[in-house]
Amino acid sequence: MQGKIVLITGADGGIGSETTKGIAKMGATMVMACIDLNDARPVYEAIKEESGNHHIELMQLNLGSLSSIREFAQQFSQKYQQLNVLINNAGVFRWKREETQEGFEKTIGINYLGHFLLTHLLLPILKQTPGARILNVSSNAYFKGKIDLDDLHLKKKYTGVKAYDSSKLAIVFFTQELAERLQGTGVTVNALHPGHAATNIWNMWPGTWYQALLFKILKMLMKPTVEAAQNSIYLASSNEVKGITGKYFEKKKIKEKVSPKSKDRQLQKALWQLSEKLTGLA
Repeated sequence: MQGKIVLITGADGGIGSETTKGIAKMGATMVMACIDLNDARPVYEAIKEESGNHHIELMQLNLGSLSSIREFAQQFSQKYQQLNVLINNAGVFRWKREETQEGFEKTIGINYLGHFLLTHLLLPILKQTPGARILNVSSNAYFKGKIDLDDLHLKKKYTGVKAYDSSKLAIVFFTQELAERLQGTGVTVNALHPGHAATNIWNMWPGTWYQALLFKILKMLMKPTVEAAQNSIYLASSNEVKGITGKYFEKKKIKEKVSPKSKDRQLQKALWQLSEKLTGLA
């Protein structure tokens, strides 16, 4: 990865930090896009020290704000003339319904719509970089996802699990549609399942003390974050996946069994059109 530039969102989180560290050890220039620079700085310093790579930059990005995304993309494009790998890694989970600055339900807003806009704004620099790759971190939770275009922001009936699952299905639709649209450009885009990892995304378990204790036990049975990061590291760096696009990966392999829901091309294209409208790209 020497001489290559890799941008990763949510780079200071569990899987994000391990992904950043793993690719940094290969010699890439890493750009860590994080919402809170004060929180991210200790992680940034630790990655520099452990990887021995000082070509690492910390940049502020709030995926819950369209203006922040536009400002970030402008700053990045002014500073860098290439982008070899974009890793849309950041993700949130909310038990109670919250909204972004634009009034989007926060899980769908950050996990999907924020990355939708960011990717589009960075497409010019990706297209001018030979063999550029886009990686979208999804989850097998997408098998349970459901997209209602009339209630994308779940105002009628909200549950945290429903919002999370739907956001991950939206990411799969986005990956497939973008891959079709990028045919012939040399840019590839794939989605991936990192595995169920013990990250801080799950640290808001509600309810009684015994529910919290139960979830702590469940987290002990989950993958360590360093293991969960391996799929992203592989897809970002391996020559084995060169030219492969529009696929869904698990454990460094294309997952052949996909959800029937993800084959709904009419819904996929309708979601794309709605996303363009919501993010101001239409």
